[in-house]
Amino acid sequence: MKKRKVWLSTILFAPILVMSLITGCSHSLNAASSLGKDTLTMITSPDYPPYDFYDTKKGERQIVGFDIDIAKTIAKELGFKLQIMQSDFNGLIPALQANRADFAMAGMSPTPERKKNIDFSIIYYQAKDTIVAPKNSNLKQPQDLAFKKVGVQLGTIQEQNAKKIAQKVTGIQLKQLNKVAETIQEIKSGRIDAAIIEDTVARGFVQANPELGFNVIPSEQKSGSAIAFPKGSSFVEPFNKVLQQMKDKGELEKLVTKWFSQTTATVSSPSAKGGLNLDFTRIIPEIPFILKGIPLTLLFTLLSVFLGLIWGTVLSLCKITSINPLVWVANAYTSVFRGTPLLLQLALVYYATPQLTGYNISALEAGVLTFTLNSGAYMSETIRGGIQAVDKGQAEAAMSMAIPYWLMMWDIILPQALKNILPALVNETIGLLKDSALVSTIGVVEILRSAQIVGANKYIYFEPLLFAGLIYYLLVMGMTRSASVLERRLRQSQ
Repeated sequence: MKKRKVWLSTILFAPILVMSLITGCSHSLNAASSLGKDTLTMITSPDYPPYDFYDTKKGERQIVGFDIDIAKTIAKELGFKLQIMQSDFNGLIPALQANRADFAMAGMSPTPERKKNIDFSIIYYQAKDTIVAPKNSNLKQPQDLAFKKVGVQLGTIQEQNAKKIAQKVTGIQLKQLNKVAETIQEIKSGRIDAAIIEDTVARGFVQANPELGFNVIPSEQKSGSAIAFPKGSSFVEPFNKVLQQMKDKGELEKLVTKWFSQTTATVSSPSAKGGLNLDFTRIIPEIPFILKGIPLTLLFTLLSVFLGLIWGTVLSLCKITSINPLVWVANAYTSVFRGTPLLLQLALVYYATPQLTGYNISALEAGVLTFTLNSGAYMSETIRGGIQAVDKGQAEAAMSMAIPYWLMMWDIILPQALKNILPALVNETIGLLKDSALVSTIGVVEILRSAQIVGANKYIYFEPLLFAGLIYYLLVMGMTRSASVLERRLRQSQ
């Protein structure tokens, strides 16, 4: 009985500890986005060298690049500190619309469609589109792409330009992908024939993949990179003044030379061979950077499992109660969260919360909250089955001794139910560990995101992802072994 009281105290105290951990972590991940304060918040997609990318040397997690240097100069000139957030490219505009950041820089071009939703600065760099394709393919001009599969990065100006080309050239089939590295890999895999990529980025990928080549697409339309702001932002005019000063003093040209001349200098060129041509020695210096994603992945998983278990228990108790409204609400809740994609739930929580509540929820908090709500729906069914599997005589004996219902559940029924459903809970934990990779879409640099960053920096694809897969496998095996030991001990204690 004493052990059961300790177990009950732990359950009651643990949520306080968990919320303290979340609050502490959110301070490091939270990005304040308020006008008139001493800090400017920039959001970027740091997988786009040389514009924005992570400096992975010695395992550090510092975003650097052409855009970053410009942003630092502007912030200094305007008397602000600079804070940097990160997201996938297609999440930059939603972040600005939700006022999660003061401005965005990621080689973004101002288009009529984008201008309807956000504001832009003047152009700070003029780039060109290129056709990247195998060298022997002879795909050099837009008309050569007729009846070909062409890859583009989702949400970029290259995607829009490719659609315009498709209207003029017959038979082009476009394939939208999330990252430039994915389009390059699709070319190498033969799934697409070519890709339309900006010249400064294409140059690095082509040097890292000698079997590929690129050709500049002639264009009469003037476009380039600009800084994006929330609609009606008061920062547009002061930013434009500083940008113009940087142009007049030649500072922008110096930054162009600094960063775009580095692209070819820092890319290692493997010999052109058939097959995958894997070379893991290229990621050895970056391994500490990838390993730094492990603590965050484990913290996210453990918080989600613990809070999901508590929430799932509450839902399961509602489902077996005699109060019909609670039963209906719990079943409806489970139906909604089991019937909609987890990625959709994550996006809604992260982007909609600031607009609906005014609270600037951090990426970690959004991830933990979403996975708690989702896993609670699944765990509720598992826990309900575990409760109903407990011998009814246990409950009858407790009631005959006049033990209150809730005390009976917490002290007698639930401990036995949790022991019975331990394997199912372990499976749920493993699923959450692997699904934690989804939080990379909202800017959490966990294991998978770390590997993708290394791939973008090194202009490679398979090696960092395979290494990340090995880490996930070892973590899952460790959890499985630990659960087996715990299960044996629980059986011995019976």
